[in-house]
Amino acid sequence: MSDAIKHECGIALLRLKKPLSFYKEKYGSAFYGIKKMYLLMEKQHNRGQDGAGFASIKLDVEPGERYISRVRSNESQPIQDVFGQINKRINEELASNPEYLDDVAWQKKNIPYLGELFLGHVRYGTFGKNSIESVHPFLRQSNWMHRNLILAGNFNMTNVKELFENLVELGQHPKQMADTVTVMEKIGHFLDKEVMQLYQDCKEMGLSKREASPVIAERLDIAKILVRSSKNLDGGYAMVGLLGHGDAFVFRDPAGIRPAYFYEDDEIVVVASERPVIQTVFNVPFDKVQEINPGSALIIKKNGLVSMQEILTPTVKKACSFERIYFSRGSDAEIYQERKNLGKLVLPAVLEAIDNDTDNTVFSYIPNTAETSFYGMIEAAQDFLNQRKNKYILDNRKTLTKEKLEEILSVKIRTEKVAIKDAKLRTFITEDSSRDDLVAHVYDVTYGIIKPKDNLVIIDDSIVRGTTLKKSILKMMDRLNPKCIVIVSSAPQIRYPDCYGIDMANLGGLIAFQAALELLKEKNLYHIVDEVYAKCKLQEDLKDKEVVNFVTEIYAPFHQQEISDKIAQLLSLPEIKAQVKIIFQTVKDLHIACPKNLGDWYFTGDYPTPGGNRVVNKAFMNFYEGKNARAY
Repeated sequence: MSDAIKHECGIALLRLKKPLSFYKEKYGSAFYGIKKMYLLMEKQHNRGQDGAGFASIKLDVEPGERYISRVRSNESQPIQDVFGQINKRINEELASNPEYLDDVAWQKKNIPYLGELFLGHVRYGTFGKNSIESVHPFLRQSNWMHRNLILAGNFNMTNVKELFENLVELGQHPKQMADTVTVMEKIGHFLDKEVMQLYQDCKEMGLSKREASPVIAERLDIAKILVRSSKNLDGGYAMVGLLGHGDAFVFRDPAGIRPAYFYEDDEIVVVASERPVIQTVFNVPFDKVQEINPGSALIIKKNGLVSMQEILTPTVKKACSFERIYFSRGSDAEIYQERKNLGKLVLPAVLEAIDNDTDNTVFSYIPNTAETSFYGMIEAAQDFLNQRKNKYILDNRKTLTKEKLEEILSVKIRTEKVAIKDAKLRTFITEDSSRDDLVAHVYDVTYGIIKPKDNLVIIDDSIVRGTTLKKSILKMMDRLNPKCIVIVSSAPQIRYPDCYGIDMANLGGLIAFQAALELLKEKNLYHIVDEVYAKCKLQEDLKDKEVVNFVTEIYAPFHQQEISDKIAQLLSLPEIKAQVKIIFQTVKDLHIACPKNLGDWYFTGDYPTPGGNRVVNKAFMNFYEGKNARAY
């Protein structure tokens, strides 16, 4: 994506179902789980570069022995830092006690991080400072083993204030109004209640406190706790929880907005945000990795029993389409084909923009995530060229000479790597002034491959703010002196903010929104802006379920291409000599290409939860009132 944006996080859970001695004997190391966790997290590095965290639990330890370990980092290479700390501690213990190099029982008792249950998290901070306190996993401690809760997740809640107030009503005093904290404390509240109820039951059975502990662990109903604590949750989430005695769960939102996949065999249970991560790390086939159902929790009991239980009634599935377009690893078999299809489906609009003149057109892409869509576009372009060749040959078969035939057959689609990322610069720095200084130097171009009569077609996966296009890419491309520059987005126009994990909360920063406003001014329709604001204000005190997204009215007077053409004008500085055209994927073709991920609220305004409508209206009111504030 030429405009890099912050995004959701990545989760990894691993439960070893055998004793550690089994992995020592079969795989040569009792640290099998830690090594696999490193791979699971590193393979999801694309999902989080601001922070990383790791937690482990040892099962069946004696009182007085440490059984929970946690390490977090917000260093520039957080995953490396986390496992550097873990390895240092392990190596120190082994170096000091070389006689125990093969003693798994001693290692489990004395070495931190070595256990049977592991949780990993990689983080993109959606807002706020990237402090270590914001890095997952979070820990809610207790002297009661069952009441220790470790939580991490890939989620954003739209109604944090409401959840916070719920906790206050329950008599709690939350330390901050943040979605992770409020969710953890709510789960923790009902976990405490369930444990105490089970303890009372054991007491009535005549069991001592010590005798009650294993009974509580066996009878603890994780699904019941999640049902009670998930009321009023509004957002997209895939959250992972570990309990101190060894139970674990992964809970997914009812619309399936945030992804979660799992694999189980007789040795392990593993969960990750992406399917190919599990395939690669554990060398398992595509069809063995399953998706956790929307609204359900994968529950792993201490005894190793695994079940998937419905917690909330699933709604219409609206899995995030950005997962397929941009954020997920393209090595997933389905995602790879979907991204190719995105490139194929947008080609007809590209051909129209270049008047079908493929002979005088160079095709390229913005590195690196748009490369797969580029392949799909080129395959479709080659099919178009072959059809044109065949038609010409059939129409002229009686007069066609051998030389002419060879000339026709030698014509190919011209592809080049035009845009080169010159430095690993972080274009997603929050301050706009800092961004502007950086983005002008992010890309460079390859000289000597474009002729003055050529069209230059560049496919990108999406266009959000257009900053990098305006400040850098279009200027660079224009230096090559093409006749026309065609920027192609494999995603539709991003018109609305996201509130479920992707950091696109500022409506005024979206180039499609800016283009719509300019069109309203030009056509003397700007009164619509005032009318939408008035409608949004009237809904401020309504319940979320009653709120309507009125921001759609900003775009209603215009066809998609009108907005695309205006975007091209806004991004073309006066010094650009080439004609600039911008093409976006249609929502219809997006759904054809990505049939399993129909979440499209950032394109259509069709939010999958009631809180989304409140957020988009709030974002619009912030824009109207000149407030640089988040809408959730």
